[in-house]
Amino acid sequence: MVQFLLNGVQGRSVRRLVAGCALLLLLTPSWAARSSQQKAAEPAPPDLMLQGGRKLAWERSFNWEREVKPKRGFWNRLLDVVAGEPEFHVLIRPYSIVTDSRGRVIVTDPGAPGVHLFDFAQQKYKFISRAEKENDPMLAPQCVAVDAQDNIYVTDSDSGKIFVFDANGKYQRAIGSLKGGEGYFKRPTGIAVDSSTQRIYVTDTLRNQIFMLDLQGSVLQKIGKTGTGNGEFNYPTELRLDGQDLIVVDAMNFRVQVLDRSGTFKYAIGKIGDSTGDMFRPKGVAVDSEGDLYVVDGLWGLVQVFNRQGQLLYYFGGHGTGAGQFQLPAGLFIDRNDRIFVVDSYNHRIQVFHYFGLPKQARGGMQ
Repeated sequence: MVQFLLNGVQGRSVRRLVAGCALLLLLTPSWAARSSQQKAAEPAPPDLMLQGGRKLAWERSFNWEREVKPKRGFWNRLLDVVAGEPEFHVLIRPYSIVTDSRGRVIVTDPGAPGVHLFDFAQQKYKFISRAEKENDPMLAPQCVAVDAQDNIYVTDSDSGKIFVFDANGKYQRAIGSLKGGEGYFKRPTGIAVDSSTQRIYVTDTLRNQIFMLDLQGSVLQKIGKTGTGNGEFNYPTELRLDGQDLIVVDAMNFRVQVLDRSGTFKYAIGKIGDSTGDMFRPKGVAVDSEGDLYVVDGLWGLVQVFNRQGQLLYYFGGHGTGAGQFQLPAGLFIDRNDRIFVVDSYNHRIQVFHYFGLPKQARGGMQ
């Protein structure tokens, strides 16, 4: 339509059109509000000062594609006035999050349904989806992990499969895809990939088990069974690998279990209750550079931080919509620089915090 308009006028008419659009570009308040995309400046919460000079600081939040590419050239903005802004992808119901070796932020969104890939350094964004595919459609992407080559692994709780994409988001294969289109898993949720041993760990929440697979998807071992004892599960969900530890959110046993990589129980943290340090709806789990465990509680809207002895060190968050507050938080990831990414699901955003621990040489016995 824009091309037709420009081709249909000549000389002064073109100049008048451009001048008029430019004036509209400058004077239209609604466009100006959209073009800046500056959110109402919400006050950042104060830094949380912790023992021994450590601290936790809130950095930012983000929730849509436009924030990756905040600057648009004059002619693009002019075209926006004439034809309307392009549609940008937004977070609808984000759930799980991870960052890769390039610093890209990868977020699953069962509400979309698809996977958002935010590359702030390169100012690039990509949306990965297979909802329209007849063969192995991705219906409800749940949790996400990456391997050493930045290949992306996504569990799908509805289809019962694991979808694998390369580092550029190109579809590679579906693990657990059976004849007839069914998935092997009843409800795959948490996932972790160990590139060094070429193993994939995935929780099958409805089976109350963890499956250890090779990279081709063959089952090597099944870990756990239904129960409340050590190494037993009641709706296991999120997984995290940390050193030799396999960390499992045992959701309906209201705890986090730590196993070794062969599945042998080591210890557990948490219990049901309504006091600080208890768990009611444990969701995402992560580990910082000092080895402390971070656990999201979706119901309370908090992230609780424990040492490996199960002692609560501190917590942050609380119900609300402001900076540093959460509504039904879910996924959690901590990168190599101790930046903490929290999926603030019902607020349709990702919030980023930064943990400043002690330098390695200063840690010694100060815990």
